[in-house]
Amino acid sequence: MQVKMANLPGIGKKFSFITAQNSMIVLIVHHTGKRELYFFHDQDNDEADFAIDLTADETRELGAHLLGAMFQPVDVDKMKLLKSQIVTEWIKLDKHSSIVNKTISQSEVRKKTGVSIVGIFRDNDVIASPGLDEVLLEGDTVMVIGKQEEISKFEALCEGKEIS
Repeated sequence: MQVKMANLPGIGKKFSFITAQNSMIVLIVHHTGKRELYFFHDQDNDEADFAIDLTADETRELGAHLLGAMFQPVDVDKMKLLKSQIVTEWIKLDKHSSIVNKTISQSEVRKKTGVSIVGIFRDNDVIASPGLDEVLLEGDTVMVIGKQEEISKFEALCEGKEIS
């Protein structure tokens, strides 16, 4: 990737990124903190195919994602191994479950079963990556991840059965 920087007097700085496919991304950073992002499918075009204004916070968030701070792709061979061992399952909480009306922390789900709660579907709302202080309610459908035997333990717990 080729990167060019230019001063824009009275405005700020312009950063141009030429990709391997000869597309161009232009970022203009104003002295005020405003950012403008332009995409040119063909770097020789005078008019951008796409443009968006971003705040400083939005730019940092986008940059963090581009850098891989939030997600790192897994090697294909490692992914095949993970897929053969890890299961994701959606399970509805029964009113008899010992974890109903407790926070995720209080329920000690991970300690008791080994699964991790990664999402909750409640009244047409999705709670992604719920915090430990999120209260589990009767009727919640909980997304968990773990090994098959751990999922089975969690299912029993959600049905109100005692587990060892």
